[in-house]
Amino acid sequence: MEGSAQPCLVLKLLSNKIGSLLCFWNSPKKYRRLDTKLETKMVELKRSSSGESKFRSINGIILKFPHFKEGLKEIKDVFEQFDSNGTIDRDELKKCVKKLHFHAKDEEVNDLFDSCDVDEKEGIQFNEFIVLLCLLYLLIDSSSSSGNTPKIGSPELEATFNTIVEAFLFLDKNGDGKLHKKDVLKALNDECPCEKSPSHVTRTRFREMDWNRSGKVSFRQFLFAFLDWVGIDTDDEKGRLRATTTPQPN
Repeated sequence: MEGSAQPCLVLKLLSNKIGSLLCFWNSPKKYRRLDTKLETKMVELKRSSSGESKFRSINGIILKFPHFKEGLKEIKDVFEQFDSNGTIDRDELKKCVKKLHFHAKDEEVNDLFDSCDVDEKEGIQFNEFIVLLCLLYLLIDSSSSSGNTPKIGSPELEATFNTIVEAFLFLDKNGDGKLHKKDVLKALNDECPCEKSPSHVTRTRFREMDWNRSGKVSFRQFLFAFLDWVGIDTDDEKGRLRATTTPQPN
């Protein structure tokens, strides 16, 4: 019983801080072109998978959180080599991309820098850096690499990005490249049938992704929220997981 209750508690107590931060970040025009490209890419991936997913439940995604953190350690190590004040600039970003053996063009990197610098301070923070790299991996022009050359030089990092994409595709029930509120709430509630009553919990989870309150979530928005849930910028993984399974006062 304790094992089955844990995912529900994790869903309830995943970080709330992102909601207060992202509610100010509506999706302006500069994001529309990027989000449209991502939607197209997600539709392609959904169709190529024939609707099948390696995930069968939200619980399966939650259990992968430690795997996601481990898989992204290489990114953190590279970021910290160039980070002097909590951010990296354009030139430092290009050095990071080269260090991680991404086969990308400068214009692709520049475009994503503008789209992932959400606070527009001309500096990429660590969570923005991960989002940027994942989007770069998805959107790299196939002509940027020749023959069968992989898009990035790290099989572990590629596998991590692919698994994050799988998590999104699992929640994208319509296969239209966006997450819809009713589908996400149903997936969250189906995982915890004995605890459907606290509907504010599942709605909060969706609000953390739905920055402009449209009822639809792009992959870019999902990725920012997902990284916060995983706790990618925290060092004490075990402490965080313990905290999420300890009931808190209302």
